[in-house]
Parts: sequence; C-alpha cells; structure tokens
Amino acid sequence: MCLKPPPLNNDCFALPPGVDWTPVDEALAMLRDRLHPVVARADLPVMSAAGRVLAAPLVARRANPPLPNTAVDGYGFAAATIGDAAEFTLPLVEGRAAAGLAYTGAVPPGHAIRVLTGAALPEGVDTVVLDEDCATDGAAVAFRGPVKPGSNTRRAGEDVGEGDEILPRGRMLTPADLALAAATGLANLPVYTPLRVGVLSTGDEVVPAGQAAAAGQIYDANRPMLLSLIARFGHAPVDLGHVPDDREALRARLDRSEVDAILTSGGASAGDEDHVSALLRETGALTAWRIALKPGRPLALGLWQGKPVFGLPGNPVAAFVCSLVFARPALRLLAGAGWDDPAGYMVPATFAKTKKPGRREYLRARLRDGRVEVFKSEGSGRISGLSWAEGLVELPDAAAEIAPGDPVRYIPFGSFGM
Repeated sequence: MCLKPPPLNNDCFALPPGVDWTPVDEALAMLRDRLHPVVARADLPVMSAAGRVLAAPLVARRANPPLPNTAVDGYGFAAATIGDAAEFTLPLVEGRAAAGLAYTGAVPPGHAIRVLTGAALPEGVDTVVLDEDCATDGAAVAFRGPVKPGSNTRRAGEDVGEGDEILPRGRMLTPADLALAAATGLANLPVYTPLRVGVLSTGDEVVPAGQAAAAGQIYDANRPMLLSLIARFGHAPVDLGHVPDDREALRARLDRSEVDAILTSGGASAGDEDHVSALLRETGALTAWRIALKPGRPLALGLWQGKPVFGLPGNPVAAFVCSLVFARPALRLLAGAGWDDPAGYMVPATFAKTKKPGRREYLRARLRDGRVEVFKSEGSGRISGLSWAEGLVELPDAAAEIAPGDPVRYIPFGSFGM
C-alpha cells in the first residue's frame, strides 16, 4: 500500500507584504519552511533501493558482526591461559573455524585452533595470532610473546548493535547504505517513490538543437542541461518538450504533464510574451520572486493543479545557477530527502574584484594548485564558462574588495550532487 502526503498549500510561495527584492538566504529559508514531501511511500527490496530516499529510519534487526570473530587468518586461543612467556608452543585441537563454518566444540585452556578470517570465535578463544607470526607442524603452533588479549578479533556488535538506528529518514541511499542495511538483516526498505520532475522550454525564439534556426532564434540549451541536472540530483527527469509563445498550447502541455514538479525556462518575467508567469497568475497561484542574486533575479514560483512550478530564467547560465541554489534543495524537500546546504570551503583567490552591495554573486570557478580562479568573463551569456567551471565562488550580499590571496568561499559542483 502506498501512502502519499497531502498536497502543498496554494500560498506556499507567497511573499510577506511589502517585500520587493528577496535576499538569497530569506528565499532559501521560505522554501525550507514551506515545502514538504509530495511523493508516495512504498516498500522496496534492498537490491532495488539504490538512489531512493528513506521514508522512515532504518533500525538494525541484527548486530554487526553478530558474533565475536577473527579479523585475520591465524591461530586462536584464550589469552589468560598462556601467561607472559617470551615464546609459546600450544597444541592444536582438531578441526578449524572458518567463515560460515562454526566450530562446534570448545578449545581447552592452553590449546589453540586454526581460524580463518571472518570465522566466529569458538568457545575458549578470545585472541588470535597472525599466520605470519606463527610456525606450525600441524600438531602444535609456536609464536613469540607478549600477546595482547583480544588481538586480531572483532567484538559482537562493535559496528552496529541490534536495535540501533543505522540510517535516518530522508537519506538518499548509496551503495554503502545498502551494504549496511543488508548486513543488519534488512531485506525490504521503506522508501519514497522517485520525484518526477518535468522540464519545459518556452519561447518562439527557441528551437531544438539540430533543427534549422531562423534569424533571431537560438538553440535550446536549457532542456538538455536541466534534464541532466535532475538526473544527477537523483530524481526522475521527464522531458515535457518545447512550447512556443502560445498561452493555450502552454496550458495544454501543463495539463497533460504527469509529474510531481515542473521546471520551466523562459517566460518567467513580466513581459508581453512571458506566458509562464501570466498563466500562473491567472490561476491565482503565482509569486514572482525577485531574488537579490547575480546571475538570476527573476524566479516565478507557483502551483499548477497542485504541482509546484519553478519558472527559471531563460538565460542558461542564470538557469543553471538558480537550479543549483534554489531548485536543488527545494526538489530534495519535495522528494522527502530533506534540506541540504552545499558544503563550501575558504580558498585563496587568484583574482581581483570589486563587488557592489545588494546582491549575492556566484562566479564560475575552479581550483588549481590550491587556489581558486574564476572564468574570464562574468557575462551570463557565456555558456562555455559552465563547461570550464568545476564549481562556484559565492560572494556575500555586502560590498567586497577582493585581492589575489584573499580567502573566498568556493563550492565545488560535487557539493551540489553533480
């Protein structure tokens, strides 16, 4: 049985009265406070759960390791029975302990047993000496002291105890997480269904790459970029294609979209041909956020038949930056993964810049020899700078005077899940 959370409120994107320009941190805080998961919950076999988001905490059904065991190949015995001599020779009991083949007997005091890596420690064994430190003729084993009690062994539950919470709700499951879940006895995991995110390009000036472009037309760079970003974020991308500057065609495409959220590019401002914002305004579910951000600024947010719509700028560089800064954390919340602030690092700059107050700025950047360099042009039309970059330099809202060697905040693309 699938459980689906309630829809978002119609006013979830509403701005407080009197707000004109919205600082980045305030915009992020409003998204964080007002959004919630919109996807259903289901149980999925652990083998199929990679990349899914946990809908509930995972609790270990079994300790890891479940029993005390040996960490190496060697010979096991009870440390308390051999004393503090410089050399030891212990008779060997018949048989051996191997992973999956438990030794059913007990090892008498002053005796040893052959043990292989991962084997449960037989009764009477609490210490293991490494193969390379031993000599044996098959009947006895000799090694030098002193020997530290408990050497080369693992305690039961030293990694995870039975009943421990091993992973929190909202975790996007990694291959390592699946190993942990399986090792602690979990076969089926409570997860959210993937967030389906539609991507729609708008505008008469936009044509798909490869088609004939008339004078004044441009190729659609945003749709392949945004679809790829959504997949990198861990969601299910849905290509909604391209709609020209035709309000009814746009309405029909939005009506037919079987998705949980929509990203549009272009048509998000207030001009005559900005049909995305106009159509959302007709439904009474539009908020035009003017973000104090460079590149970016206009961000149209609204609901279409209960689905959140993020109207991104048409400029690819601005659409890219707004996707990382705003759409990524918002989509994570909608997918049940919780809010995530990208990790940034203070790194010496190789560049000089004078920044005016009032807007936060993101510069295309990359690290070289422990210092951060920025793209040669800040022009938002320079798409090549996105391919050149390996991250963003984030400059604060206030005025700044940056000289080479000054520390600046660098956010690698990896911190955005790319």
